[in-house]
Amino acid sequence: QVQLVESGGGLVQAGGSLRLSCAASGRTFSSYSMGWFRQAPGQERELVARINWSGVSTYYADSVKGRFTVSRDNAEKRLYLQMNSLKPEDTAVYYCAADRTRVTPTGADYWGQGNQVTVSS
Repeated sequence: QVQLVESGGGLVQAGGSLRLSCAASGRTFSSYSMGWFRQAPGQERELVARINWSGVSTYYADSVKGRFTVSRDNAEKRLYLQMNSLKPEDTAVYYCAADRTRVTPTGADYWGQGNQVTVSS
């Protein structure tokens, strides 16, 4: 069982930056595939970024490529999402997710509670 708690969201102006953090519990964090999803009102949930257990392999949605960076610290059991050059269309609730095999666009085994990110124009 893995419990995930996000932090670091908030309100920022367009062009600004935020860093989301996800604290995980459980002894096997280092073996999990981890990811960040987001969901805006009236829209489907979107996989924004994914990172494999070692941190070597990453995936980004086209909409955030070059602006967002996903990373992890297995010793601290933390997942991060550095978001730069934020745009109003990045406004959404962001979710941390973990999977025993691989986080995919269709979902994951475990989810955080969600953290609001609002980008003003």
